[in-house]
Amino acid sequence: MPEDGKTTPARRRRVAAGARAAGLLAAATFVNYMIWLGWDQEKDEAPYGGLSGPYQPWQVVGVVLGLGALAAAGGWRGHPVAAAVAVTLTMTVCWSVDAATSDDSGLWAVGAVMVLVGTSLGVGVVALCAAALRGRGR
Repeated sequence: MPEDGKTTPARRRRVAAGARAAGLLAAATFVNYMIWLGWDQEKDEAPYGGLSGPYQPWQVVGVVLGLGALAAAGGWRGHPVAAAVAVTLTMTVCWSVDAATSDDSGLWAVGAVMVLVGTSLGVGVVALCAAALRGRGR
């Protein structure tokens, strides 16, 4: 920041671009969640007689690949922190709302922490790697 305490126009543009990127990535994360997981609320009977689900492995793979693509896009465009924060928080909120409304045991909160940690680690690494790879190409 300049000595007079005012932000420069270039800094304001960078902050605005980061905020726009975060908003777009959050919206895309919501759409990704709804496409892969948001529609499936049915638990399946497992071969051993219990219940499993509601998600099938192919759904989880799909949502993870989508999250990875969003993280890579955000990092490649120069916004790895915005990508990591927006994608992680949006995914965690989507999953938490979905789980909390269908769980009577209260264990959804444990799952939410696992989603938060796993998503932040995975998305963070992908976004930073994409940003680093882009930087090497310049």
